[in-house]
Amino acid sequence: MKKIINTKNAPAAIGPYGQAVQLDDFLFASGQLPINPVSGIIEATTIEEQAKQVLENVKAILEESGMYLDDVIKTTCFLSNMDNFAAFNQVYGEYFTNTPARSCVAVLEIPKGALCEVEIIAHK
Repeated sequence: MKKIINTKNAPAAIGPYGQAVQLDDFLFASGQLPINPVSGIIEATTIEEQAKQVLENVKAILEESGMYLDDVIKTTCFLSNMDNFAAFNQVYGEYFTNTPARSCVAVLEIPKGALCEVEIIAHK
């Protein structure tokens, strides 16, 4: 059964999409930006701070759906600059100890001027 996942502990969608969709035992989460869900803005300025906020937002969506970081089977990571790859990886590795499959690419621009964005697929 399809269920839309929304939590106030992660930023609201900034367009015509939801935070995540749960389909049976799978969760497909939209890309998460480093937006503080309380203030609604990007407060962090470094790649490390932004990566941490992004992954806290991912974690909040997972928790709302009854899942955990260890349930993530695939991530797609977007960086505004590949020079941030090593610093991003350092933070990412603190959250994903189960080493899900991953793609990580540099893109021309990320919404709201963010330095990174992460989307996930999880399975319970």
